[in-house]
Amino acid sequence: MTNKADDKTDFKKTLDAYQAQRGRFRIVDIPDMQYLMTDGHGDPNTSPAFLEAVEALYPVAYKLKFASKRDLGRDYVVPPLEGLWWAEDMSSFTTERDKSQWDWTLMLMVPDWIDQTMFTTAVEQTEAKHRPARLDDVRLQTLTEGRCVQTLHVGSFDDEADVLARLHQDFIPGHGLRMAGTHHEIYLSDFRKVAPDRRRTILRQPITVDTGA
Repeated sequence: MTNKADDKTDFKKTLDAYQAQRGRFRIVDIPDMQYLMTDGHGDPNTSPAFLEAVEALYPVAYKLKFASKRDLGRDYVVPPLEGLWWAEDMSSFTTERDKSQWDWTLMLMVPDWIDQTMFTTAVEQTEAKHRPARLDDVRLQTLTEGRCVQTLHVGSFDDEADVLARLHQDFIPGHGLRMAGTHHEIYLSDFRKVAPDRRRTILRQPITVDTGA
């Protein structure tokens, strides 16, 4: 789907990967997708690295968007911020919520027609204008997730624990599946602007068949 007013592709509307419903766990096959990525560790509410990662990703993403429109004639809406989250003890997500133990990768999806040369140029342009502190940590990488379960959570991030517990402990094993990858969140709402109780977040978990091995 494109926006008729300015002919921009909006991936939130065109890709099934961005579709989810509140209160429903849906199994979906996610194609390989490429992202701008930056890694970090610790509580996202207090870790300076988290904000610095956001500040490094967006300038590069917009440089790529403008280059795509100018050089390729293909304009698009910059997709929402996403994050991969994990910890040595995954109970820190569903019970203790000990955010200091969390590792994360923040991501912004870029279209498959964006290549490494365009990425390198966008980074150089970002550095020349106003260099973010963590610009050197930004990379372009393809993420392979395959079959996943996802749902839409509406509310505070801290209220995700019950949903994740049902996903991890009930739905996945109850369907003969097991977790096979990294917990993935897609922030459909800008958490800098939207009140916690109104935030819309897709929660995704890669899965595989549980063979009992």
